[in-house]
Amino acid sequence: MNTQTKSQILSRRPGRSILALLAGIVVGIVLSVGTDLGLHAIGVVPAQSELWPNQLLVLATAYRSIYGVIAAYVIARLAPNRPMGHALVAGALGLLVSTLGAVGAWDSTIGQHWYPVTLALTTLPTAWVGAKLRLMQLQIETRSA
Repeated sequence: MNTQTKSQILSRRPGRSILALLAGIVVGIVLSVGTDLGLHAIGVVPAQSELWPNQLLVLATAYRSIYGVIAAYVIARLAPNRPMGHALVAGALGLLVSTLGAVGAWDSTIGQHWYPVTLALTTLPTAWVGAKLRLMQLQIETRSA
């Protein structure tokens, strides 16, 4: 009989890892797009296709950063193991997608190049913070047990 340890068995759950990543990414997208649409519906921000003033882009950066932390926390919470690693993988994917978005939007963001660059630069730090919150929670739970 094979004498695998529990950690070896848990480390072989690619399906759960992929689901954790997808769930967190969906949470981040739904929160971000939902907030954009909600703020547009109540007249706070213009449509996505229109030029947003810098003050509104600062607001969007703030809530997207918060949502990035929440998404990373969800990923870390659902990860079968190595919560920080899972969150940072998502952060790296976010960095890649955000960088491609910044490059693609460069010509259409006249005077506002800082916004897509900022989104790209905040992906890894927000992923780290979300995972760190989960790790702190696990430490508290471990001490309480």
